[in-house]
Amino acid sequence: MSYQALYRVWRPQQFFDVVGQEHVTKTLQNALLQEKISHAYLFSGPRGTGKTSAAKILAKAVNCERAPIQEPCNECPSCRGITDGSISDVIEIDAASNNGVDEIRDIRDKVKYAPSSVKYKVYIIDEVHMLSIGAFNALLKTLEEPPKHVIFILATTEPHKIPLTILSRCQRFDFKRISASAIVNRMKMIVDETGVEVEDKALQVVARAAEGGMRDALSLLDQAISFSQDRVTLEDALTVTGAVSQNFLNRLAFSIKKKDVAEGLSALEELLFQGKDPSRFVEDFILFYRDMLLYKAAPTLEESMERVMLDEEFQELTKMNEQEEIYEIIDILNKTQQEMRWTNHPRIFLEVAIVKLCQLEKVARSSSNEVGKLLSKLEQLEAELQELKEKGIQVSDESPVASKPKPQRVNRKGFQAPAGRINEILKEATKSDLNLVKGRWGEMLGRLAQKQMRSQAALLNEAEPVAASTSAFIIKFKYEIHCQMAMENASFLQVLTKLFEELTGKQLQIIGVPEEQWLHLREEFLKGHKDDGSDELEGESSTAEADPIVSEAVKLFGDTLIEIKD
Repeated sequence: MSYQALYRVWRPQQFFDVVGQEHVTKTLQNALLQEKISHAYLFSGPRGTGKTSAAKILAKAVNCERAPIQEPCNECPSCRGITDGSISDVIEIDAASNNGVDEIRDIRDKVKYAPSSVKYKVYIIDEVHMLSIGAFNALLKTLEEPPKHVIFILATTEPHKIPLTILSRCQRFDFKRISASAIVNRMKMIVDETGVEVEDKALQVVARAAEGGMRDALSLLDQAISFSQDRVTLEDALTVTGAVSQNFLNRLAFSIKKKDVAEGLSALEELLFQGKDPSRFVEDFILFYRDMLLYKAAPTLEESMERVMLDEEFQELTKMNEQEEIYEIIDILNKTQQEMRWTNHPRIFLEVAIVKLCQLEKVARSSSNEVGKLLSKLEQLEAELQELKEKGIQVSDESPVASKPKPQRVNRKGFQAPAGRINEILKEATKSDLNLVKGRWGEMLGRLAQKQMRSQAALLNEAEPVAASTSAFIIKFKYEIHCQMAMENASFLQVLTKLFEELTGKQLQIIGVPEEQWLHLREEFLKGHKDDGSDELEGESSTAEADPIVSEAVKLFGDTLIEIKD
């Protein structure tokens, strides 16, 4: 067990070794030289960017026997003791596993004691955002009134989870993702020192796969060294990181540009045969075209490239593809990536995407033809309109002035109530039958809700029975669309019929009619039956006139009858 991982062996021991965080290290070095040391610091940023390493270097620098100094000497007993962990005055705490109130109270009780070996007692609390609310409150008391011999260094990847009362009492330093070139330079120095042979392209693949974290990069490099034989090649790095080789991406991009579906599907088959993850491939392909777009717009910004290396094939592809094409390709790949998240068969979506990409020009040409036809038609209509404006509309003198045009029959679309059946019901309609239906109307709506048919019951919210006979009744709907939806739903009508049979003991046919049509049908019916006493279609008017209590109720609450209770 004498072997140590690269990221542990090459952990920074000076601010100079902390790669890509010059804005942090320079500030801390100036503060050390000027002896302006704060009692609390917050180091925030992505994983593997040097937060904990910088905290230990700061702990050594403030306690170095040669202080004030901008770098720890790493030679005095204090520096060596802090490095090997033998000095108990520098305490590292993992808040992920020690996040309770008791642990922080223990710190609060011990901070009042002076350090035993060095000048400052330093508490490094890693992943501080994992502390509980009670623990934060206990820590706050210590940060408000800290002893002069204590320094707190809090490290976190999620600063937004830390209470503002804690943040306001700390000097905050934000660590940023390390650039791929800086990671490559650091790894080159390490492999030169260790004597391992690694291809430059392999280092670039590892650096891009690390996504800005030096620790992740060294772990992947360590894994690639173990995987390789004598020399770490590009293929070794691709295998370890799970990335797709740029040669393969170039080949697939060429097949898409040439509209060669067979070659594109063959390349995809080869990729999947090698065991590559389809989701990772789509992500790599999106980044490939994203880098192509950026390189086309700003060729000098090589550092902004996420995925590609600027070989000749890539540069040739960039010249061949227009920006509009790249936009469309990225859009299709992005939609494919979203669809693949919710399927057990990602290969199908990949194949469909490749076929789509290889047929982009055909689709564009077809769309262009359609647009051309529409523009041609538009120009023709504009010419005709201009001609009408100039010459006016010519009226023939031969047409007889007195002749009237024959009325055109309007073909009305929408729902048409059965007028014949409604007239038959009106001939047999009585007040007692209508009151029987109205009296059970509210109960019927309640039962519909109990049957989990709320959407269907909503159609009856602004509907009411207006006429009834012993065998049928008519429902008036305020809106035609509601009437159509209700009357064309056979299962809904069956449920309504059954409910009224249970409530009234009669099997009644249900006829729906929109309010506008009902008013017309009712008026026509009353005109034809003036002398037979047919004034009992709707119970509202006659009942209101006969009963003064009902008349007063209508004045107070309106004439919409909800439910009748004896």
